Amino acid sequence: MQSITHENDLDAFLHTAQLAGTEFKAEKLNVTVITPELQNPFLLSPEKEKEILESFENNKSKLTIPRRPKWDKNTTASELQQAERENFLNWRRGLAQLEENNGLLLTPYERNLEIWRQLWRVVEKSDLIVQIVDARNPLIFRSEDLERYVKENGEEKKNLLLINKADMLTINQRMQWADYFQKNNIEYVFFSAKIEKDYQDLEKEKEKLLKERLEQTQKARNEIEEEEIAANAANQVIEDEIKKTEHALEDMHLKNEEIYSAEDLVNLLLEKCPFSKHNPEQQIIGLVGYPNVGKSSTINAVTGAKKVAVGSTPGKTKHFQTIHLSQNVILCDCPGLVFPSFATTQAEMVCNGILPVDQLREYTGPVGLLCRHIPREVLEAFYGIRIKIKDENEEGYIPRPPTSEEFLCPYAINRGFTKSVQGNPDEARAARYVLKDYTSGKLLYCHPPPDVDAQEFNKENFDISRYIKDRAKFEKFTQQTEKIKQENKTKVYLINQLINQGKKKKKRKYEKFDIILEYVIKIIENYNYKY
Repeated sequence: MQSITHENDLDAFLHTAQLAGTEFKAEKLNVTVITPELQNPFLLSPEKEKEILESFENNKSKLTIPRRPKWDKNTTASELQQAERENFLNWRRGLAQLEENNGLLLTPYERNLEIWRQLWRVVEKSDLIVQIVDARNPLIFRSEDLERYVKENGEEKKNLLLINKADMLTINQRMQWADYFQKNNIEYVFFSAKIEKDYQDLEKEKEKLLKERLEQTQKARNEIEEEEIAANAANQVIEDEIKKTEHALEDMHLKNEEIYSAEDLVNLLLEKCPFSKHNPEQQIIGLVGYPNVGKSSTINAVTGAKKVAVGSTPGKTKHFQTIHLSQNVILCDCPGLVFPSFATTQAEMVCNGILPVDQLREYTGPVGLLCRHIPREVLEAFYGIRIKIKDENEEGYIPRPPTSEEFLCPYAINRGFTKSVQGNPDEARAARYVLKDYTSGKLLYCHPPPDVDAQEFNKENFDISRYIKDRAKFEKFTQQTEKIKQENKTKVYLINQLINQGKKKKKRKYEKFDIILEYVIKIIENYNYKY
């Protein structure tokens, strides 16, 4: 089963005809495709974007997801499948009419009926539906109509918005989003699967170090006195590592005190989730969201073990899966689903991580949007390059962000990315690296709540000293890491040397004892021979 979010005109026509069960004969026609030259197909002007966003608000209620048709025990499988196809086709036609009649632009959405069937099953099966969204842009990942559809399947069912990757938001940004959600009566929770995974890894490392210390202590008790020094040295190394791990755990806890831990999240889910209608002792929790928002990572963090395959490519999960959190609690993981929503351009979908960067053919739009979001000074500080556009003190200066070409050319030259034929800068390859930095959060831009200024909201993220400091900090960290590795190798080498010396001394003692014993035996044999 393959997710389909974008089709060309011919594929869309053939797919629609297949769903409708239409048979037709091809006829040769003279068709002319007209492309408006004055309109940028990849990016919009700020004025046009503002106008479109206002139109989005007016038509937001018309944006729906497909419903599963009503069925009962008398409905056959073929009848249900036919009804689903017809219902799905009518839904797609409705979205096309909405887009055409109102002059709106819809994002690429899931066009594979089988993927929507997975969602229907998860909604029908679950008592609590958790929508997982990316903290950098929660509203574009949230489907309001899905929440309405959940209530249509049962008033007792509940919704919860889980803001994953919340570690990318500052405390001030989380507070502003919390005020917005509370004002609009949205049940929400901040979570970070990455932080929870790091925390669990540190806990495992601590347990491993404690076990090693216990083994070294036990070994020291069984060894001879000459090896006590080596055992003490080994214990000292392990003790230092344990202290470092404990400090890291404390820092992580203090830094993210407003973000729920896995244990707190499980308690909240159990508190919010009503008991199943069919089994009063069972709670079923469904997890739904866009590709690459971290559903599988969240499940792995909650369960404390890798239960679901995780990948950086959007859409790793292909079929809905059930994971038993306990005997009476079940998690349902739905495949990543691109809900229909309004967007200015397809570049926005790429920058939000919905569409995979590796499959990107047109890169000027996404990179141009990136340059609009991230100030030029930040790009220069982060990558250590110089983007050649006119400054304020130069004649003919016009305040504008750099174009994709103005940014990618110096970046490609700096990294040595060139085309094999002519040796020109390879902008396409440079674009993939830059966009991956943006989607992974290395280049951080967080969308603000409505009616909040984006520049003011990202003020802390756009602090140039932070990026320069981070680069210097990273280089220093790399040097310190190499130094620590060399020191540890030296310590291990010295410990092994001490142990080997102790064993050699022990061996020499036994050798001396063997010589003396042989000498005594010879004397006794000579004595017996003489007498």
